[in-house]
Amino acid sequence: MKSDVEISRNCHKENIIDVAQKIGINSDDLILYGNYKAKIDYQKYIKDKKGKLILVTSINPTPYGEGKTTVSIGLGDALNLIEKKALIVLREPSLGPVFGIKGGATGGGYAQIVPMEDINLHFTGDMHAISSCNNLISAAIDNHLYFGNTLNIDPQNIVFNRCMDMNDRALRNITIHNKVDREESFNITAASEVMSILCLSKNLMELKNNLGNILLAYTYDGKEVLAKDLKLEGSLATLLKDAIKPNLVQTLENNPVLVHGGPFANIAHGCNSIIATNLGLSIADYVVTEAGFGSDLGAEKFFDIKCRKASLVPNCVVLVVTIKALKYNAGVAKENILLEDVDKVKVGLPNLMAHIDNIRKFTNNFIVCLNKYSTDTEEEINVIRDYCNKEKVPFEIEDSYVTGGKGSIKLAEKVVDICSKPSDFKFLYEDNLTIKEKISMITSSIYHAKEVLYTEKAENKIKNLKAYEHLPICIAKTQYSISDDPNKLGYPKDYTVTVKDVKLYRGASFITILLGDILTMPGLSKVPNLEKIDIDENEEITGLF
Repeated sequence: MKSDVEISRNCHKENIIDVAQKIGINSDDLILYGNYKAKIDYQKYIKDKKGKLILVTSINPTPYGEGKTTVSIGLGDALNLIEKKALIVLREPSLGPVFGIKGGATGGGYAQIVPMEDINLHFTGDMHAISSCNNLISAAIDNHLYFGNTLNIDPQNIVFNRCMDMNDRALRNITIHNKVDREESFNITAASEVMSILCLSKNLMELKNNLGNILLAYTYDGKEVLAKDLKLEGSLATLLKDAIKPNLVQTLENNPVLVHGGPFANIAHGCNSIIATNLGLSIADYVVTEAGFGSDLGAEKFFDIKCRKASLVPNCVVLVVTIKALKYNAGVAKENILLEDVDKVKVGLPNLMAHIDNIRKFTNNFIVCLNKYSTDTEEEINVIRDYCNKEKVPFEIEDSYVTGGKGSIKLAEKVVDICSKPSDFKFLYEDNLTIKEKISMITSSIYHAKEVLYTEKAENKIKNLKAYEHLPICIAKTQYSISDDPNKLGYPKDYTVTVKDVKLYRGASFITILLGDILTMPGLSKVPNLEKIDIDENEEITGLF
């Protein structure tokens, strides 16, 4: 089989104006970035949400991903093949993973979106606009301090950080020299509150208002200082005037795809923008989207943060599983993970059980989907099939990586059937619970922990957030385990989690809870993907995957 890059490079791409016409978008409402990508002037197209919403999530992944994006693209293509008006809505890749451990994030094999190189790199400039917006805030804070500090900001109690769309551990702790020295740190752009605000705002004016409500610091007497106190909201919204518009690209089978927003799910809320999702639901009959990492992270936040904020009701959840992820959860070494081992698949099966239990907390309208690899054997596959049959959970195999949309037709047919059933969706917790009660609900019901411990710093911050107890919770933790410890594989139960820090994202309207050793600025691995990326004299890029 050809490599992902060869497949992507040799595909036939339609002009993006023609792709837009398939979903009823007029060329006058496109901002073109060449022939194959565009932004959509979305306002007049968002109406009543008529479409069915399909979320693709997964069990806990290996460090190399389990193919949620590939499955999402294959499913979208398959829905179109069976003559359903379907639209795929995805997040934009971050340069951190592109040059770090995973490489690009535009699907794989014959289930990709294109132009692959553009989407994985600078695309239409949204990431840069978000970074610039974020760092304008930080520059304004330090400028205010330099010119007299009339707002009485305590330099040691500034809670807003700079950001950069790159993995750089050296920026986790720095010192700012500005009349009064202070400690500072960078987040990766995908963890910036500006990113979350962009993805959780419904239009430009709401975006502007939310940006103005970002909590920047506290005064010496403990009062909040917001972005609007520095008269920043107008400039910030201006920087994001184009970034707020969804991006339109296409699959290898020339079906339309919206790519917009890119918060990580392990350190942010992990979902594409409300605007893109609402646009999709207004113009298509089926909308396929994905949330980062497993059901314990992206899916829980999709349900409890995004669906709550946007009044969304998912009609079907696709829970992706791979044989190699089950083996990984059984402790199989990387070099042996593609070798047949039926017993180890059985040992890893409890991780799938945990995620099925998680999805059932929100809805019974779901299906388990095996993202099939060529190395999977029938005996290994039967372990999963037999378990799903025993649990009366719908199950299907898909191999769109090899065969494109055709490889997901059976999955698409079952998804359509599930979508025809009434939704029984519910939130995990109600708004009126306390912060600690919400944390307890998530850690006990979704992470299956027995006890929550709090550092003194976390305790003090929670006490000071009584006015914000109505907000949803966004937990930052490892993606490799349902727990806060990446070494606790499978289905850990009855353990203790520790809340180390708490951050109010006032503009984005949620509270971030940091568990374990999670960091909001990742580092590069010893041998990062950047060493594989190259370009020749014809500007052909290699190594992005």
